[in-house]
Amino acid sequence: MIQTARENIIKDIIRGVAITIVIFVVVVYMPFPGFLCSLFIPLPILYYRSKLGRKTGMIIPVAAIFIMIVMTGRVNIQIFFFFELLLLGFILGELIEMDVSIEKTFLYTCSVVMFAGVASLIFYSNISNTNIVSLVSEYVAKNIDFTMAMYRDMDVSEESMQMLSGLLESIHYVLIRIIPAMVIASTLFVIWVNLLLAMPVLRRQNLFCSDFGHLNLWKAPDFFVWGVIGAGVMLLFPVNTFKLLGLNALIIFMTVYFFAGIAVISFYFEKNRFPVIIRVFLYSIIALQQLIQLLVVGLGFFDIWLNFRKLEIKKSSS
Repeated sequence: MIQTARENIIKDIIRGVAITIVIFVVVVYMPFPGFLCSLFIPLPILYYRSKLGRKTGMIIPVAAIFIMIVMTGRVNIQIFFFFELLLLGFILGELIEMDVSIEKTFLYTCSVVMFAGVASLIFYSNISNTNIVSLVSEYVAKNIDFTMAMYRDMDVSEESMQMLSGLLESIHYVLIRIIPAMVIASTLFVIWVNLLLAMPVLRRQNLFCSDFGHLNLWKAPDFFVWGVIGAGVMLLFPVNTFKLLGLNALIIFMTVYFFAGIAVISFYFEKNRFPVIIRVFLYSIIALQQLIQLLVVGLGFFDIWLNFRKLEIKKSSS
């Protein structure tokens, strides 16, 4: 009996490491699908942390990062990026076990990952004898090149490509200065995606999962409105430092209100019993169309006053 249990644990560890490495290989060697697959790197870590516990579950990210270093042959900034994603999955597993609220889950996970990211960046800059600004600039430039290559593969018109090429320097300048907000926003997005995917899996496997309630009833805290107003006012200042601080803050608040807007949309999908195929199709349109994403942000923002789901009315009537 004990021997069988040990064998099952070993098999779970091997599976967890194997799944993580497969995703890593796809991300590294297949850039376009790899970009999407990178969102799911925390998922196996989260699942096996919940299934195996803290000490045994920790073996999987440690072994995975070691194998990644061996495969790449050196410690580079990409390894630190994967380390943060592995850490994100493990922290989510810890917080789910602690059964904290959805807001605290996002806040604590993002804070730990951001702290680890800054520490990793400082460490890497020291071992590579490169200042942090140069590292960030190089990383942004590589991502711009990757995006341009992706547009070429998508057969974007030559006129559009030339227009983008002429704006590369300006795009690079802006991206470097809003990268703090972009990193926080992307981290929040990865947390959101992995929680949505992990919760039904954990419940199906009879593993403990925090009771966050119906997430399609969630709304952004009311006081966030003052943060948006403050960020907007800072954009009006003639000093570039204030403009950049306001822009960074606005991007983060827009991410939060995007989640609130998606919650409203999900509520009406469920209320009107939309078929799964139609839901997937409409969510795909939201993911691909930036204008629709802005409308979703606006939906989440104005829900504070317009109360699209009539939440208070429902509570008082019940």
